Order: sequence, then C-alpha cells, then structure tokens
Amino acid sequence: MKANPIVGQGTPLRAWQGSARVAGLPEVNVEQLVPDGCRAVIIAPHPDDEVLGCGGLLQGLAALGRELLLISVTDGCASHPGSPRWPQQRLREVRPQESAEALQRLGWHQQRLTWLRGGFSDSQVQARESALTEFIQRHLQPDDVVFTTWREDGHCDHEAVGRASAQAALAVGARLIELPVWTWHWATPEDPRVPWQRARKIALAPAAVARKRHALHAFTSQLEGDPQIDLPPVLPPHVLERLLQPFEVVFV
Repeated sequence: MKANPIVGQGTPLRAWQGSARVAGLPEVNVEQLVPDGCRAVIIAPHPDDEVLGCGGLLQGLAALGRELLLISVTDGCASHPGSPRWPQQRLREVRPQESAEALQRLGWHQQRLTWLRGGFSDSQVQARESALTEFIQRHLQPDDVVFTTWREDGHCDHEAVGRASAQAALAVGARLIELPVWTWHWATPEDPRVPWQRARKIALAPAAVARKRHALHAFTSQLEGDPQIDLPPVLPPHVLERLLQPFEVVFV
C-alpha cells in the first residue's frame, strides 16, 4: 500500500513563495480554460475540495456567467474519526451545508449551478472506482471542461476521483484539468514527481484571495478539531496559507 505523504507540517509556505520554478510558471486565465459555450464541471472528492483547489477559478467562472456542474463525490463524514464533537452523522449534514455557504461567498447562486452528490463513502472511494467512473460519465458532455483533483495528489480519495474523472472525460471527449491540493503539503518546488511541464498558473488579485479566504472559513468543521480526543483540525492555518497564495495552479 502507498505510504501516506500527508503527515507533519509539510513544506513551509516560504519555500513555495521563494521558488523560481513556481514564479516562472506560464499563466493562463479562466476564459482560456473554459471558453464561451463550454460548461465547467468540478468534481470534488469531499465538500471543500472545490474551494481549496480552485476557489479563485470559481470566482472567475461566476463573473463570466459560465454554467457549472459540481459533483461532490462523498459527504466527507470521515474527517474526524472517533470524534464525539463531530460524529459522522453531524458531518454528513454539515459539510454539504458548508459547501453551499462557501459557493455563495464566491458569487455562485442557483441559476447557473447544478450540484450533484455522489453518495460514495469517504476514504473508501477506491473500492468503488469503476462505479464512480460510470456515475461521472453519465453526467458529462463532450464540450465540458472537467476540473478534479490530481491523480497523484497524496490522498486516497483525491487520487481515485482523479483517475475516475480522467477515464470518464476520455470516454465522452471532455477536456480534463487536474488540481493539486495536498501536493502543496508533501511536494517541494524541485520535486520530480510533480508534472511541472503541465502546470499553468491562474493569477489571483488580492480581492480574489480575500474572497477565497472568506469562503474557506465557511468550512467550520474542517477548521476545528476535537480537543477531547486530541484531534487536530483538518485545515490548520499552515495548510490554509499554502492554498491562499496569489495564484492557483492547474495541470493541463
């Protein structure tokens, strides 16, 4: 079994801020990624991954008036194992509500947004990867631009969702774009495992970063741990700051 790379404090933010490689990535804008007439499809393993990976992109899509299909593969109810403060049933109800609030904070309203919940089991997506591929494929169209977590992102669900999305997109002829989320934790700017040749950078204005931060603070469950069992938060400040840089990276 693949070792879990999401341990410890991870790569410091200053390493990414000082990276000539990251600074020199070619830029791309939202309109180039999702041209007029195309629908954006964001496939999130858990409620919050859509904002962690592309909260700035989501703002750009809303401003352009693009149609959006959001697929939440799981309800994220396994984020606090053994927690009396955040039991699974509470998380199953709360986490989609947090996503809905975050989307509103990013400028999304019901008119151009279709939201599907897959109902797959958190942390066990790989066991039903074929079923997930079929589920995604049923909802894709050839002119879609599909955004999902990178197939080597370091979290088992992120990787399974990435693989399933890639297969589904290929089957219907849709374009696939991958998003690094936990990559910022375990990788380094010189890491040869990261497909830097495919990386493009979406520049974010300070107001867009601030709005993304505001959206991320809708995910109260992920910002809190459970002191009663010494469980740390899933998204402590050092994790959030790596995902709130003045750009977002996509693998095209």
